[in-house]
Amino acid sequence: MDIVLQTERLFFRRFTMEDSALLLELNSDPEVVKYVHEVPLKNLADAKAVLKDIILPQYALNLGRWAMHLKTNLDFIGWCGLKYIEENKEIDLGYRLMKTYWGKGYASEAAKATLNYAHKKLNFAIVTGKVHVKNIASQKVLEKIGMQYEKEELEDNCPIKIYRFSI
Repeated sequence: MDIVLQTERLFFRRFTMEDSALLLELNSDPEVVKYVHEVPLKNLADAKAVLKDIILPQYALNLGRWAMHLKTNLDFIGWCGLKYIEENKEIDLGYRLMKTYWGKGYASEAAKATLNYAHKKLNFAIVTGKVHVKNIASQKVLEKIGMQYEKEELEDNCPIKIYRFSI
């Protein structure tokens, strides 16, 4: 298991192609993908395509969305991590949790650890976070970890708020 980082309650590891069932479970819940302008995944082939085409290529850059697990029982609870967005030349902090784990502080714990990793380990001066204007819970997470609201814009015809953290 390729562990990238740890917090008090969580550990983060790189996804593998064998994780398609976990990704399918996470991304097939319409409520989980409600604010990320993605359609829920329908089958394992879709999940494998996301892994192969979106998640795994980021690892070559020492970035990526990492599988998140509870230390206590090893349960997969979602993902958190960094993604390079070529069009904007920016590093994006993102996270997604299974609905069962919402409201327990895991998103804030994971996002804070990931932001620290981006600055201290990878030496990124600026990290961006994007959130749907109606996703108040995620806005609060970004604010809680010290990101500053910058502006509102449309991305893929979706209204988003952009947050940044810079040193």
